[in-house]
Amino acid sequence: MSTSPSTTTVIKGVRPYGEDAVDIEVTDGVITAIGQGLANKDTAETIDAAGLVALPGFVDLHTHLREPGREDTETIETGSRAAALGGYTAVFAMANTDPVADNAVVVEHVWRRGQEIGLVDVHPVGAVTVGLKGEKLAELGTMARSSARVRLFSDDGLCVADPLIMRRALEYTKALDAVIAQHAEEPRLTVGAQAHEGDLAARLGLAGWPSVAEEAIVARDCLLAKHVGARLHVCHVSTEGTAEVLRWAKARGTRVSAEVTPHHLLLDDERLSTYDPVNKVNPPLRTTTDAKALRQALADGTLDCVATDHAPHAAQDKDCEWSAARPGMLGLQTALSIVVATMVEPGLLDWRGVARVMSERPAEIAGLPDQGRPIAVGEPATITLVDPAARWTVRGAELASIATNTPYEGMELPGAVVATFLRGKLTARDGKATA
Repeated sequence: MSTSPSTTTVIKGVRPYGEDAVDIEVTDGVITAIGQGLANKDTAETIDAAGLVALPGFVDLHTHLREPGREDTETIETGSRAAALGGYTAVFAMANTDPVADNAVVVEHVWRRGQEIGLVDVHPVGAVTVGLKGEKLAELGTMARSSARVRLFSDDGLCVADPLIMRRALEYTKALDAVIAQHAEEPRLTVGAQAHEGDLAARLGLAGWPSVAEEAIVARDCLLAKHVGARLHVCHVSTEGTAEVLRWAKARGTRVSAEVTPHHLLLDDERLSTYDPVNKVNPPLRTTTDAKALRQALADGTLDCVATDHAPHAAQDKDCEWSAARPGMLGLQTALSIVVATMVEPGLLDWRGVARVMSERPAEIAGLPDQGRPIAVGEPATITLVDPAARWTVRGAELASIATNTPYEGMELPGAVVATFLRGKLTARDGKATA
């Protein structure tokens, strides 16, 4: 019986977690040695990584890949390329596709396509309710038992507003050892909402999306999760008040985790003064005070992780009047740079902190045993190499996504992903996906 020859790669002079430079030897997808001056084997490929930082591959709990249904804006393949180029090795594809991922057939399609493409681990998120209508629980158990092994459920884009449905969902997922990820938005408080409710929205004549619409649902769901003993994850936290609710809930022992998006860390509602729909997102961009509070909450662990809420849209859905525009922004290829700009450069996080919020905690929340692992001998070689000294200018047309709706167009951002390895396989290098 013949066996395939071993493949070895030596990453030379890299700095794990931004610390002392070492060589990392990878054989057959596993880290086999870490040290100074590792000898190059005859069959080894050598990668010069002098000055680069090595981090565990990033995990995104909140990605919209649009397939099936809107392949004109993104596909699992193009989204996987964008993810690999952004340093991601696992992404969670949200359920608001067409048809909705509320059954085993759809989630297995998404999972299989991700496997076929092989650039990142694509994990489908199952809908909480049938058709995202908030009226009847979807086939949670069937999706959990499918080949996709769904462990994260969300109606993202819509809130599970009915408290009885939410309680039942929490009870059901507790038995499945799964997580409900809630899009926190009390719909009766956001009818016709177009922007953060505040002075700017009033001046612009845009209907307001009040902070309390998010905070009220988060408080309610934390109480429900505590009562049931289930796990709750809060999507795209956008307000200072929500961070305060989460601190209170965690202090009570509630099994709650939460994410923040790069755009809510960096941007604020002053950008809306141009009426450019590229800045329209749900939840909306909030105030500078909110953004500052979110950065602090991420630094102190109140917010567990960064999730992109990568939301590609066709040109006709963004290049139109504000009220008709679809909410959402691209995020996969810019996330690391935004975290560097908002958290690393100001001293709120070091590189170990970046690993925590972009890899380790999201992997723990989602229950991924082979992601977010330490850079250590015997561990999977699922690694992202980052150039901390690089600066690059964002051009939507040059990103891997089909869509181009980035709010960072023309911005010069710090830090760049140089290479991404998924279990030893090089999936992106020097701005190109490699599979």
